Amino acid sequence: PPETYQDRRVTSLAFNLTGVDVTSDMGPFEIAQGSQWDDGRGWDHEMFPPKETWPRYAGGAVRKYPQLGDISVRSALTIHRGTEHRSPVARPVLVLGVDAPGAGHSALHNPMVTKEYYDRLPDAVRRHLECQVVDELVPIVQKHDIEGLVMGAD
Repeated sequence: PPETYQDRRVTSLAFNLTGVDVTSDMGPFEIAQGSQWDDGRGWDHEMFPPKETWPRYAGGAVRKYPQLGDISVRSALTIHRGTEHRSPVARPVLVLGVDAPGAGHSALHNPMVTKEYYDRLPDAVRRHLECQVVDELVPIVQKHDIEGLVMGAD
């Protein structure tokens, strides 16, 4: 949203919860610090900067080597990637996204909770929870386009 690239307001956060001690051969997570303020409206899927700008992001990239149980937080709009994974050990991580009210990201997701669970939540939580309330949980279809992540770079 314009608040990010015009006003430098953080409108979404991504929390990464690490499941192993990350080593250099495990494809450490890499972020381009400060990139969350870039206006990505003209990028492919509004997520993937043009190839000619990659050196700028690579030049400011910082690799992260979290340990089992670490939690890190960043703007969800930060340019980031995993690096080459050469280890036989998997690098599991849980990523939890949180959006500010009005950020517009809720249209890309389809979270759901059971009515039984929803009814047990405090009113203060329910007021902030955008989700479907269902009798039974079913698999969801991600609305967020990650084609570039799946296909990789040229």
